[in-house]
Amino acid sequence: MSHIAELHQQLEVMRPALQRFAMLQLRNAVHAEDAVQETLLAVLEKPDSFSGKSSLRTYVIGILKFKIIDFLRAGNREAQLADFAGEDQSDDDIVDHLFEANGHTVEVASAWGAPEASLQQQDFFKTLEICLEKLPAQTARVFMMREWLELSTEEICKELSVSTSNLWVLLYRARLRLRECLELNWFAHTTTKK
Repeated sequence: MSHIAELHQQLEVMRPALQRFAMLQLRNAVHAEDAVQETLLAVLEKPDSFSGKSSLRTYVIGILKFKIIDFLRAGNREAQLADFAGEDQSDDDIVDHLFEANGHTVEVASAWGAPEASLQQQDFFKTLEICLEKLPAQTARVFMMREWLELSTEEICKELSVSTSNLWVLLYRARLRLRECLELNWFAHTTTKK
């Protein structure tokens, strides 16, 4: 099998995950498909640009990240965020479960081991992706814009037409829910395996 054919096959395997992430950020199937297509085309047009210093997946996701940022900054999308009302129904339950009335945590957070080692594990990213998919769409989108796309607070607020305080509330909620999900679905399993 030629190098190009092998590269094409690897990209096809990655395509569904790329599509899901682009859809989460762009909220429009056509624009998400365009971003993924442009990413794959960029990789295939210059296959020698991939030096192998990182994994192919990391390289392709890096390109997709900039394609998504370009779409967001250029305003090439039509989707609008739905009203945030109703999202906080279960947040009170999460806060009540994790914190006492005086603000202290109910239990000390369990040791998460060596975070650097966990980040290297592909299973961790699969679990993180599942946890992100469980978040309300708007909350997940805001979290990924901030933490993965590394957009500034000002850029996110402008893009989503939200206030700074609303953005911080959404990020807080996202972190609470992700912490709970990762505690239950990743770190609890890794500490029992030892």
